[in-house]
Amino acid sequence: MNRTLTFNGHEAAVLAKADFMAGLDHDEAEALRACATVLVCDPHDVLFEEGDKAAYFYCVLSGYVRLYRHNGDGRQADIRICEPSDSFAECLIHTDETYRTGAQAMDHTVLACFHIAKVRLLLDERPRIGKSIMRSLSLHLISTMECLASDRMQTAPQRVAHYLLTHCVENGATASLRLPFPKNLLARKLGLAPEALSRAFSTLKKKGVTVRGRAIAVSDVKVLRQI
Repeated sequence: MNRTLTFNGHEAAVLAKADFMAGLDHDEAEALRACATVLVCDPHDVLFEEGDKAAYFYCVLSGYVRLYRHNGDGRQADIRICEPSDSFAECLIHTDETYRTGAQAMDHTVLACFHIAKVRLLLDERPRIGKSIMRSLSLHLISTMECLASDRMQTAPQRVAHYLLTHCVENGATASLRLPFPKNLLARKLGLAPEALSRAFSTLKKKGVTVRGRAIAVSDVKVLRQI
């Protein structure tokens, strides 16, 4: 977990797709990358716990990271699953705060770790970087509001159907998808217990959704949209 590396070509390309890098010119992007190191994590490595002093914000270059919180009796609730090009904890740049969630690698994961103190100093010199980070935070807020609406308004089969429709490759009336991660991680991403995800797929099976491992086939996209 403590091994740091320089960015390779693929990692630099993934980082360039992150929302907080959008719109930066070459010099600005280079200045921001200079505030970062690369961290390699094994599955289940814990990056930080809720309440730890915030020193870095992160961008996922490969693998997946779950953000979670504990409740009073020791149980955990997943807040977000971060995929490649997703960033997290950049909201702490303008505050001397602690992390508000825990973070754990869910696969062999590579992260860009941006030193918050260095980025904070950089913003005075290059204010456009600050605007780009604010744009990223705005997109996070919109995404959070959509997740809340989904949790309160959609049934489990509807959440799964929406995910399939927004990630599948359509071929006429049919569609297909290969999950990039195990189904238990999809359950976390959708805010479902694993058994609830299984029941949702059982319901969708009657509507023409076939699941074989990570491969998912949809026999009629129109029917899935109606759900």
